[in-house]
Amino acid sequence: LVLSSQASRKAKKKEGGALRAQRASSNVFSNFEQTQIQEFKEAFTLMDQNRDGFIDKEDLKDIYASLGKTNVKEEELDAMLREASGPINFTMFLNMFGEKLSGTDAEETILNAFKMLDSDGKGSINKDYIRRLLVSQADKMTAEEVDQMFQFSTIDAAGNLDYKALSYVLTHGEAE
Repeated sequence: LVLSSQASRKAKKKEGGALRAQRASSNVFSNFEQTQIQEFKEAFTLMDQNRDGFIDKEDLKDIYASLGKTNVKEEELDAMLREASGPINFTMFLNMFGEKLSGTDAEETILNAFKMLDSDGKGSINKDYIRRLLVSQADKMTAEEVDQMFQFSTIDAAGNLDYKALSYVLTHGEAE
């Protein structure tokens, strides 16, 4: 009786831990120590020059100007802002740093890896070629893992995988 109640408590504790882990992974604030969050908040406040709670193009221009760089191209600023999936408030700012720090490959890094295999520069690679590479090289994938990846891939009638679309799905999630 004592053993079964201890086992029951351990099972409940394990379930609770799983729930906490699930909640934690959905909360960007749980990815950082409190001191890190405070440092990010200070950085965000420095960048939010107009104090409206969002970092926009004018804030970026002002920050660059304060650093002595006044000839920043509009395209560069636009590219920076496009790194976010929406307006950059503090939570988005923290999400962006979380993604950069968590080891998630940036879309550009993944694209560049695929481009090395695309000697013709077509933006696609034969799926059979990709399959052979993925199951036989470096960190080998299983056939099931490759099949799962293909489920999220755009493959044309000739059997060519659109790696630009796949790179997007890998870094942003499946398009709605």
